[in-house]
Order: sequence, then C-alpha cells, then structure tokens
Amino acid sequence: MTTHDPFGRAVRDHYRGERTAPLLDRDGEETREHAIEEWYFGDHDEDAWRDAWLQGPLLDMGAGAGRDSLYYQELFETVAIEVSEFLVDVLEDRGVEDARLADMFSLRAAFDRDRFRSAHAIGTQVGLAGSMSGLRKFLADLAFVTTPDATVVLDNYAPELAANADVFGYREDAAPGLAHRAYHCEYEDTTGRTLLFRLFSVDRLREATVGTPWTVAAARYGDVQWRAALEKR
Repeated sequence: MTTHDPFGRAVRDHYRGERTAPLLDRDGEETREHAIEEWYFGDHDEDAWRDAWLQGPLLDMGAGAGRDSLYYQELFETVAIEVSEFLVDVLEDRGVEDARLADMFSLRAAFDRDRFRSAHAIGTQVGLAGSMSGLRKFLADLAFVTTPDATVVLDNYAPELAANADVFGYREDAAPGLAHRAYHCEYEDTTGRTLLFRLFSVDRLREATVGTPWTVAAARYGDVQWRAALEKR
C-alpha cells in the first residue's frame, strides 16, 4: 500500500478512530487544518438540481469516504473511484458496493466505452486537470466511457467571484476567468505532493468543451463556486 499519501491515510485513520494528529494543508507559511469529519463523513448533500441530472450507471469520481456513493447506490448502479488505496479501503468498509482504485484523469485505462450513463465529481476535483488542455483531455476521455446520451455534473471555484481571494492556496491569473490553487497535505511524518488546481469559470468550461461531444446545459453559482451540468450534443 502506498505510504506517501497523508490525505488518504489521515481519512482512513479518522474513520477507524486511530488518527493521532491533524491533517494539515500548507501553502508556504499559511496552514489550515483539514476538516475531515465535516467534509467527508457528513450526510449526503441533498441537491435536487444535481440529482435531476444523474442516472445509473453512475461514475462517482473522487469518491472520498463514500458520502455520495452510499446514497446513489440505493437508487442505481454506482461505481466509486479513488486514487488512494487507503480511501478505497474506507469506501469498501463503509459499504460502497463497487469501489475501485482508479484515476479520473485516466478513464480510458480503467473502463470500456459507453460504460456509464452519468458521472459526477463534486469537491472541485476537476481542477486537478491542472491546465485547460488537461481539462479538454479529461472531457474527451469522459466522453469515451459514457453513453451517447450521458450527463455529467462538475463543480469548481469561480475565479470571477471576488470572495475567492480568501480561498486557501488561491493564486490569481492575468487571464479572465482563470486562476490556480496550490498547496500540499501533511499528516504525522508524511508530506504529500503539491496539488495544483486549475480554477476556471463556466465560460471557460464552455470553451473547453469545443471539439468534444459535451455542451454546458445548465449552471448555477454559489458564494465562491459554480456547479454545472454537461450533456452530449
């Protein structure tokens, strides 16, 4: 099992009641404590708008500790994927019926064509595409593993909203509708790799769908984030 995974190990230890230290996010001299219980073990976020876009079989990308997968698998077939072996263990132990070690940015290597009717990534994971070209590749790969009538729900921080200046690890970008976040995690004696998130507006998301089968069908904004539903043309 991979040991250089402070995030996954801390969540696993928290679940087992064995966590001995906080999970810290660090950006230079700035530090925050990761709110594991609140962010990963609370109740499923009831969102009728999001749920209306989702059908099975569903791909839950970056499933965390399974909060959403446990809810959706009661409605239809749900496959949960995570890049952390520790988190896959948590998913299975909590009762997720189909939890797999897989990278949402390498979907063609993990699944056959037309495998899923819908997919979602809630938690701004899509920003880990790292660049707009990375986002376009992700959308193309996601199109490969979903059916011709598929739908997808994604979310991300909205660079055009002034409140994002206070988001942890935030970096401005001179280009309209773009920004970055960068930080790494530490737990006990383990330091994780630097996470680089590409933040982009809904308009930039629309630009990224050009040349893919996807179109942005609907979107809505919160205080610092947007949530968008994509469907195939």
